[in-house]
Amino acid sequence: MWLAIILSLLGVFFGWVLGMKIPITLPEEYTLYLGLAVLAALDSIFGGIRAWIEGIFDNKIFLTGFFSNILLAAGLTYLGEQLGIALSIAAVVAFGVRLFHNLAFIRRHILEKLWPS
Repeated sequence: MWLAIILSLLGVFFGWVLGMKIPITLPEEYTLYLGLAVLAALDSIFGGIRAWIEGIFDNKIFLTGFFSNILLAAGLTYLGEQLGIALSIAAVVAFGVRLFHNLAFIRRHILEKLWPS
């Protein structure tokens, strides 16, 4: 279990280093999509960490949630652009609230492990 966590963190670190070293530029019209995709991915990751802490983590649920969150965020953004409405705000609010809620749960869990009441 700890090996998987360490390997995941190493993968994130090396991915970050490669991302900083390889200059890739995206067209400006894709920046909103990328921002929402990152937010949706972070929501899924923190949800997965919370599920792991609670002992209910399921890899299939995590992977399907990860990709469906990204597709939903991109779909709302695209539909909003076609209608001339900022539907992307709904995705930002929904994923943001869930992200902070999961982060608060993780923080409380860590604090209880470090300093039990």
